[in-house]
Amino acid sequence: MQFRDILTMATLRNLVDIALVFVIVYVVIKLLRGTRAVPTVIGLLFLAILYWIAVDQELFTLEFVLRYAVVYIGFAIIVLFQSEIRQALMYFASRLRIPILKRQKAQFGGTVYDEIILALTTLASEKTGALIVIERNVGLRNFIDAGLQLDARVSYDLLVTIFNPSTPLHDGAVVIQHERIAAAAVFLPLTKNPTISRELGTRHRAAIGITEGSDAISLVVSEETGLITFVESGKILRNLDPKQLRRLLLEAMEIPIAEPRRDAVKAAEPETDATAG
Repeated sequence: MQFRDILTMATLRNLVDIALVFVIVYVVIKLLRGTRAVPTVIGLLFLAILYWIAVDQELFTLEFVLRYAVVYIGFAIIVLFQSEIRQALMYFASRLRIPILKRQKAQFGGTVYDEIILALTTLASEKTGALIVIERNVGLRNFIDAGLQLDARVSYDLLVTIFNPSTPLHDGAVVIQHERIAAAAVFLPLTKNPTISRELGTRHRAAIGITEGSDAISLVVSEETGLITFVESGKILRNLDPKQLRRLLLEAMEIPIAEPRRDAVKAAEPETDATAG
């Protein structure tokens, strides 16, 4: 192998190395942006600079303290930011899914999700509280096992009946798995995010909490206001109408949104009488 070929391979290897580091740093910054981990990262950078100064200026005591503090700082980061680390790992896993292992998606329109939207709209008009959690790629089996297992077909009538205040199943969440109602009366972990508005009650906090620890999405109906809320990755969108909710839900479940055909629209338009007038 010639020297030029060796030099070319080394250059390509260095370029790949730099590109991989750039991608990792970019993704980490994107995940940390807007979270409570940002001040911690700034503090760690400050300690790194302080350690470099200690080594450069031969401050042996400070260097000794910082060197052995690194081990304990690593454990502290894992304990304090376990939810952020879990979300980062789920983010990478969702981006690296093998196509053949992807779950089969529903066809255009998503009939099951139309049933959910219709039920939530009815419950919202009656100001009946409801919480529905839809599983995606991260399993929710531990929560399903703790609730009342149903394994029933998703339907408008069943959802409205479950959340009826006079039934024993209304207090808790409904978990939908593989487009079936897996369990009802499921109790979820509450979010610990201190920035959440105090106006949000336990139902909304549970909806946020389950999406912080998994990639599930939550749909909430407030019994005080009747507003419908969509929650994904700990972020909430409130006061949604059925059309907005349907678009968000189908996009989150990666289901193509069916558009009305032009010929059907034309057929639905009233015909004008040419002899009128």
